[in-house]
Amino acid sequence: MIGAAPIPPGAIAAAIDPIRAYLRIDHDGDDAALLALAATAIRLGEGFCGQVLIARTLDEVVPVAREWRRLATTPVRAIVGVAGLPAEGAAFPLPVGAYAIDIDANGDGWLRVTAPGTAGRARVTMDAGMAADWATLAEPIRQGVVRLVAHLHLHGDDGDSAPPAAVAALWRPFRRMRLR
Repeated sequence: MIGAAPIPPGAIAAAIDPIRAYLRIDHDGDDAALLALAATAIRLGEGFCGQVLIARTLDEVVPVAREWRRLATTPVRAIVGVAGLPAEGAAFPLPVGAYAIDIDANGDGWLRVTAPGTAGRARVTMDAGMAADWATLAEPIRQGVVRLVAHLHLHGDDGDSAPPAAVAALWRPFRRMRLR
């Protein structure tokens, strides 16, 4: 599950020039719309790849369990907090001794809660993402975003036009599939 936190505009501002060049736009009047389309394209890329592409702080809510549970959000850079969520009442920070966390070599975050108190669920706050910003994002992912932005810009909400197959071809090597 990819978190709902917005993509920081500053992290993708550098995408404007390649998008404008691809679309052959020589003015900055459409920059706000192109930036919004770039954020949409990145979120679609995250859904396709099953990974957070641009780093940001996200929350994930999971049931508490004594056994290790893999978090759905990936790749995790750091787990910065764990809060207990009771059925009724406010969230509360779990004491450090009440849980264990780990991040494996694949960037998967893991959690186990040994002393949940009244919590039936836990909210894990983490920093996750493949790249810090547009410049450090893998070139095939950037090219896919540019092509998808161009497609969205030219076709809008036209339901008759499928996204370019080249986008999926560019993103496929970064796709993480999980068997449950």
